[in-house]
Amino acid sequence: ATVPVAPPNELRGPTKATPGHPVPMPVKFVEGRFFVEPMTQDGEPVLLYTDTGGGLFFSSAAAERLGLSVSPIEADGENIDTILLPPFSWDAWIPPPEVLGGRLPIRADAAKGAFGADGMLGQGWFAGRVWTFDYGEGQLLLRAPGDLPKHESIRGVPLFFPKNAAGERGANYPRITVKIDGEMIDLLFDTGATASLSSAALATLGDGKPAARATSFIIKATFDKWVERHPDWRVMEGADTSAGGEAMIEVPAIEVAGFSVGPVWFTRRADKNFHEFMSQFMDKQIDGALGGSGLKYFRVHVDYPRALAVFEKL
Repeated sequence: ATVPVAPPNELRGPTKATPGHPVPMPVKFVEGRFFVEPMTQDGEPVLLYTDTGGGLFFSSAAAERLGLSVSPIEADGENIDTILLPPFSWDAWIPPPEVLGGRLPIRADAAKGAFGADGMLGQGWFAGRVWTFDYGEGQLLLRAPGDLPKHESIRGVPLFFPKNAAGERGANYPRITVKIDGEMIDLLFDTGATASLSSAALATLGDGKPAARATSFIIKATFDKWVERHPDWRVMEGADTSAGGEAMIEVPAIEVAGFSVGPVWFTRRADKNFHEFMSQFMDKQIDGALGGSGLKYFRVHVDYPRALAVFEKL
């Protein structure tokens, strides 16, 4: 049987993005993280978590709720169950992914991994497109191919992706280099990085915000080095309950695209989480992830085809 493939974007969406006129996605901006909530043509909302450092999947429960047909396809040598996103209304629309024929793999436990959403739109959804992550306005914009604002060269930061022997890109997890404490550090560009703060951490911060919020990550070896060098930097032990009570450290400033911004909270992670697990999807070894706790100071334009991020300080 022929597996249905998503129609081209032009047949499913609103007015096409043109240079200088990006299309806003239907965003719910929650504590420094971008959820999208498109509406089906039948008036059903679909809540999806977006994450440049995440995977691509859809909840089996949501597929059943929406009456979506499940089709098995072969990917990476195994059969996986997938769905096509339903047709969305023109005033609350998102494009399909450009991988797997526009299909999303089904996961029974997707809601847990997508923070209560119906699924996750990760690197396979962002790939091949140009986006603006506007942390000031809480907007995610889909831009026309090649549409980046005019900028000084220092504001354009190269992104790095793994490539095979033929020069073809493998995964689309972006590596970005950031200067912290006088050293250049390779990190995952990770808009979905999330911490779930303990009651003690919430009391320490006293900002009245929810426990689940954007963070950034750093390996234990670097975390320990920062603590030793800078006993004055604020550390919260047992801070992140989603990581077994890992500590968090407040870095006064980081440098990216010629800007110095801060403070930025980083959550400690075991070295192997990034050196072994995440680095296998990258072009080289990374030491953590730059998430919303650092990106919140910017409007970031990301051109995946050209592997370039342009930063505008808010």
